[in-house]
Amino acid sequence: MTIDQIRDVLKTHWGYDGFLPLQQEAMQCVLDDRDSVVVLPTGGGKSLCFQAPAVVRPGVGLVVSPLISLM
Repeated sequence: MTIDQIRDVLKTHWGYDGFLPLQQEAMQCVLDDRDSVVVLPTGGGKSLCFQAPAVVRPGVGLVVSPLISLM
């Protein structure tokens, strides 16, 4: 999988032409099979960092998203 494939998925499924800051770097980690922790502010595009790669990769993705209210 390549970042260009994710860019195509981003346009097709979400209608976005490009990435927000740090999204491409986070998605590249997923494509490179590297573990990652993505910490971005509200509205920073965290959800797409796992959603878009999950569309282009086979199998199941695991997302851990703890809520402050559970702590």
